[in-house]
Amino acid sequence: MKRIGVLTGGGDAAGMNPALRAVVRRARGLGAEVIGIQRGWEGLAEGDFRKLTSRDVSGIIDRGGTILRTFRYPEFATDEGTAPVGKTIEKMKLDGLVIIGGDGSFRGGNKLTRSFGLPVVGVPATIDNDIPGTDISIGFDTALNTAIEAVDKVRDTATSHGRIFVIEVMGRSYGLLAAQTAIATGAEEVLLPEVPYDIDDLCKRISSGYRRGKQHAIIIVAEGAGKAPHVAFEIKERLKRGVRMVVLGHTQRGGSPSGYDRILASRLGHRATDLLFAGEHGVMVGIVGNKIKTSSLDKKSKLSGKAVLSDLRLMEDLI
Repeated sequence: MKRIGVLTGGGDAAGMNPALRAVVRRARGLGAEVIGIQRGWEGLAEGDFRKLTSRDVSGIIDRGGTILRTFRYPEFATDEGTAPVGKTIEKMKLDGLVIIGGDGSFRGGNKLTRSFGLPVVGVPATIDNDIPGTDISIGFDTALNTAIEAVDKVRDTATSHGRIFVIEVMGRSYGLLAAQTAIATGAEEVLLPEVPYDIDDLCKRISSGYRRGKQHAIIIVAEGAGKAPHVAFEIKERLKRGVRMVVLGHTQRGGSPSGYDRILASRLGHRATDLLFAGEHGVMVGIVGNKIKTSSLDKKSKLSGKAVLSDLRLMEDLI
């Protein structure tokens, strides 16, 4: 390996920069040149790349987002969109590529290997934590702590006014971020994509809580379980109580990565680079039982949701 590339793709996640830093410094230490592909998949199609040195990644370990930036490129799914990517691959003359991103980026990595024979290793980075092959993905811990901090602050005003707050968190169609936010904040209810819910039953439980002396009600809603404004409206209509709605949105993606995410990203970025140099590719590095493991990039699918259901049962027992 004389020249490798690195790309950050999909939604940004706190910890992408520490992972990028680890890839660049490890590859440089092994004597290779590193090419950073800017603006993700769109940049790959448009030939937007630059050489990265150890100095270029100095001082980024505490920065959120990604200094390479990440733009989507849905045209890559078509023959017309694949052609310019091939031209860039040929121009860069890479021996391998590390992709830091989520399941969509890994599907793109598989296509690079199939179409152009480029060796690829993936590093999982998504706040949704929905990628098989790792217990936790880069960015999840930071997003969770951001959500916890926000809910804790909302509870202060909820208690002061005796109100019901419906708080929507991200996670796409996987409810783990919402479930763990609910556990960590002692929320009264959580609505998840994996579990059907009845709004009338929900309102009965909220009313029962007030009768037992509760001063507020916090309902966490995963974005894939339904829209928070609709849930808030239905609760207000039935209970005739003060209901407020908060959508945390993209605040969960930004900010300085937590200590855990910095260390995880550094470990996975370092290992991914070593694998590429050892000739092992078509794999993703992950953390399983606190040990770095590899799994195939091919045919990645969504997680089953068992961890989400386990957390939901825990929360129900602790309410």
